Amino acid sequence: MVTRTIVAVLTIGAAAGVGAAGQHQPPAKPDHMQHRFDDPAKFAKSFDDPARDAWQLPSRVIEALGLKGGMAVADIGAGTGYFSTRLARVAPDLTVYAADIEPAMVEHLKSRAMSEHLKNVVPVLAGTASPNLPKPVDVVLIVDTYHHIGNRAAYFRDLRKSLTASGRVAIVDFRKDAPEGPPVEFRFTVDQIETEMKQAGFRLDAKHDFLPRQHFLIFR
Repeated sequence: MVTRTIVAVLTIGAAAGVGAAGQHQPPAKPDHMQHRFDDPAKFAKSFDDPARDAWQLPSRVIEALGLKGGMAVADIGAGTGYFSTRLARVAPDLTVYAADIEPAMVEHLKSRAMSEHLKNVVPVLAGTASPNLPKPVDVVLIVDTYHHIGNRAAYFRDLRKSLTASGRVAIVDFRKDAPEGPPVEFRFTVDQIETEMKQAGFRLDAKHDFLPRQHFLIFR
């Protein structure tokens, strides 16, 4: 154990951004993009814009997941429900957990599911470290949300307990050369995503290249 004096010096130095050699250290770069999505009406204009279908290709994405009735799927970072509502229509006995960390989005999801008579959509208030799923699911779908997750290796390592024995994680996120999306420093290559997921105990199971702006990777 170090003495209290040494601990105090290290703490003060860290707070001032000073390294062990007495030199100022640049602040560490964040590993994820932080952004609030607390205005559903505002974001619905872009999230649910019909023009999005042309490049998001939601029907093909969902088809590639091979979902069947009786399964449970989690849409993490569900937002306004662009994918959640489509997933719910695959089969009436497919349970869709629409998870989001914004309370306003969760309320919006509840209202939307009710207005569209989608009784199999279950909105869930997620946390930053866990989606807070009430039961293990067969598939986790994460669309345009991977870059918002901090400490991803730990997050996905913990997520394993929310998957069934044959559970899969599907990640859709922007390519570095996409015409839109997050800042380039928060866009990841396939190798970067695969490395982080491997650290969490997953292996790449499938890679789809039909999306013009995004990677589409499935892990087990």
